[in-house]
Amino acid sequence: MKIGIFPDDDTIGQVAADFVEDLFTRQPQANLGLATGSSPLATYRHLIERVSTGRLSFAQGQAFTLDEYVGLDPQHPERYRNVIYRDFLSGVDFPAESVHSPDGNADDLAAAACAYDRLIADAGGVDLQILGIGSDGHIAFNEPGESFKSRTHPGVLTNQTRQDNARFFGSDINAVPTHCVTQGLGTIMEARRLVLVAQGRAKARAIRELVEGAVSIRWPATIMQMHPDAWVLIDEDAASELDMIDYYREVWEKSRHYRGVCSG
Repeated sequence: MKIGIFPDDDTIGQVAADFVEDLFTRQPQANLGLATGSSPLATYRHLIERVSTGRLSFAQGQAFTLDEYVGLDPQHPERYRNVIYRDFLSGVDFPAESVHSPDGNADDLAAAACAYDRLIADAGGVDLQILGIGSDGHIAFNEPGESFKSRTHPGVLTNQTRQDNARFFGSDINAVPTHCVTQGLGTIMEARRLVLVAQGRAKARAIRELVEGAVSIRWPATIMQMHPDAWVLIDEDAASELDMIDYYREVWEKSRHYRGVCSG
């Protein structure tokens, strides 16, 4: 796992967008995994700009979102399918039929989750997965205690996650759904590259556990330590509790010319 520490959110977004641009330049038919929330917004702004100037195209690619709330009206502005369209897809050239999301309104949520997992596999898997991290260490909606082998599944949202997300629902936790459908940790770990972005002191403890803590279901994101090509892009505040911060800066600077991964 490589750690990049940057002065501001915009720089994080630029570096993350560089990873995506490199992928689609080499592999125009790649599959991109999309996260919602505030953390990837700068990344999406940079990607939108690059598409608008003709520097980058997603026209031959596919996109897969991480998760979805259960029970929100299809037109609800905070339904993740609508959020990702508003924040990113409306500004780029993914064909509409090439964008896929879990179904949070299916009659049989478990069957819909399994179908989504199969859809990802049938497409050849995700080439690059963008991730955020919750203050309790969750990635996607995999809450503490989730199995590291879990597949796409219906899940329960903890009060902490609902409190964190209440800002998107008029600060009313009662308006935040209690359930979700999410890619599992096992599904996420099958992506060929993981790029996690995080900003702010509220994420500092989770980042410390992710990077320097033991691999534990108490902090679900720590499973990323076992991934062969995982990248963590953070600002100074999110990095503030790391013990080995000087080491991460040195490694990042000296490895800038070989940031690939062996595919054999």
